[in-house]
Amino acid sequence: MSAEEGKSGEEQQATEGLKLNGLYAFKLGMSTIYQEGETIPVTLLQFRQWVVSQVKTKEKDGYSAIQIACGNRRATRTTAAAKKHLSKAGFENGAEFVREVRQDLPAGVEVGQKVDINSLAPGDMVSVTARMKGRGFAGVVKRWDFAGGPASHGSGTHRRPGSVGNREEPGRVMPGKRMAGQYGNCNITTRNLQIVDVDAKEGVLFVKGAVPGARNSIVKLVKV
Repeated sequence: MSAEEGKSGEEQQATEGLKLNGLYAFKLGMSTIYQEGETIPVTLLQFRQWVVSQVKTKEKDGYSAIQIACGNRRATRTTAAAKKHLSKAGFENGAEFVREVRQDLPAGVEVGQKVDINSLAPGDMVSVTARMKGRGFAGVVKRWDFAGGPASHGSGTHRRPGSVGNREEPGRVMPGKRMAGQYGNCNITTRNLQIVDVDAKEGVLFVKGAVPGARNSIVKLVKV
């Protein structure tokens, strides 16, 4: 091997992104792709460029993790502490999103490295975590699929929850009782979804099936 070939190989290795056990992406919506005559419903996730902003170790932080940051933040919305912390990663005024991936530290990881979209490959099984769409305050029929009461003949309990209490002992509503309240707007994890394809040029991940969360919301993907 010539010196030029060796040099080009070293440059290619140096420019390769850091591969992690998980990624963060942004939900675009759903679509359909066709592979070998099969129709596959997929969710499209937009991958933006993430940069390593901190390396956490068991000795210093109590656990191993890689903190990553994405997007530029306006100076008026950045604190001095965030600006100083993220300046080492190349952010002038802080980052719009800061997340972390808990895993064993890869060899040679350092602040400022770019995360590679090819951390996930077609065929990988992942757990997807995102915040559900908020549906506001809902009754028990919508929130918990209660059957409700009679629909006619003067009934006044069409969609009411019914009795929620007890007798004198214990004389209170037990914790965990299914009642009306906030529906949605909480983190939810869907397990064992498959990565169908990865378009590194366009920065798009194709995940088989439905992914929780609203459009443009941030989604966490972790290898199973």
